[in-house]
Amino acid sequence: MRDAADNVPRPLASCWLYWIAVSTGDQAGVMEALDLTRSRSVTFGEAEVIIDDDGHGESQDNEDGMARVYVSPALDGWTLVIGPWCDPCSVDRGDEVLRLCTELSARYGRAQAYYFGAQNDGSAWLVAEDGIVLRRYSEAGEADDARFTLGEPLPLEQARRKLLGLPATCDEAARHDEAEDEWKWAAFDLAPEIAASLGVSPFDLSAETDVQGTGVLALTPHGRGL
Repeated sequence: MRDAADNVPRPLASCWLYWIAVSTGDQAGVMEALDLTRSRSVTFGEAEVIIDDDGHGESQDNEDGMARVYVSPALDGWTLVIGPWCDPCSVDRGDEVLRLCTELSARYGRAQAYYFGAQNDGSAWLVAEDGIVLRRYSEAGEADDARFTLGEPLPLEQARRKLLGLPATCDEAARHDEAEDEWKWAAFDLAPEIAASLGVSPFDLSAETDVQGTGVLALTPHGRGL
């Protein structure tokens, strides 16, 4: 028998965390839109272990992190999908995640995707509303980060740049100039803060979070060999 305490919401984090957030409690609808197949129900405690293992590539069943994701119950009215398969700014997955978030936002109003590296490995965010991508940005210390930039800086980005004495909008041509170094280091840590400001962050879940339903482990098309 599972301990009830194992299913109390708690921060879901890993050294490298990737997630999609959708402004709906329609777990089944989100899974259908993402072409995910339910595997089994999991508690928050089980999800915490699975997410950490997959983020570190330590699962024998999911070494590259692409085979499965955790799909949360409704959390304050949002559904979170967590796993490396959700990476918004990967060369292999970026275009697909952009398409999926655009379609999810057209259906549910808002959909976002994030990456956060807790070991000073950077952040990335993708924000879509009503079928339109408002912003995509990556600051992960990679030479090709700029290729993912879409849209205008979010209000939180602009406010942070202003505090640093920088123009609200970064000139991509000057991205690696010395004057932008402060922004780069600030942006490395921004994904959780942006997620919290725009909806629900997996880092901020607690016993106070309103939960409706049960979290599940789901297979991705990759995990089904498609």
